[in-house]
Amino acid sequence: MPVEADKVEDRNDALTPYQLPFPQDAAEEIVIPQAIATDERIWVPQSENVSFRPLCLNASQGYWMNLLRVRKSGVLSRHRHPQPVHGFVLKGRWHYLEHDWEAREGGYVYEPPGETHTLVVPDDVTEMITYFQVNGVMLYVDPYGKTMGYEDVFSKIEMCRNHYEEVGLGAAYVDQFIR
Repeated sequence: MPVEADKVEDRNDALTPYQLPFPQDAAEEIVIPQAIATDERIWVPQSENVSFRPLCLNASQGYWMNLLRVRKSGVLSRHRHPQPVHGFVLKGRWHYLEHDWEAREGGYVYEPPGETHTLVVPDDVTEMITYFQVNGVMLYVDPYGKTMGYEDVFSKIEMCRNHYEEVGLGAAYVDQFIR
């Protein structure tokens, strides 16, 4: 029976934790106290001024959530998303060449399936950080749609394993983000 949202539980019941066992095969939650890492080893480089910080790499459902950090203005990549993407700008701003809007600090962006765009960080932005949830694959394309490369949750995991091994955290460091 649904509970009405405006009903207030008895204070004693409201402060009582859930009393039944959690599902035996449920994955563990991920809690990251300092998501915007100050330890540079946590940031996985993608190019000279572009890196990402994994938050959740969901291999069973094919999506990933990360912080994308760009530390220099310019064009990042042209890419297509066959599935939806969600973004929330934490620092700085950016836009797509194909659109007239700008994603600014505190702003949310929904990118529908089939969207192809070219991410640009403006000249006066010294650092941009955006939280992205990417579903499925990200296809890198030329201006005419020819696929030049791709990323998916598995390539992200491999990039993390290689980087974390190289910086001394160990390849298994990424396991805490994989579900």
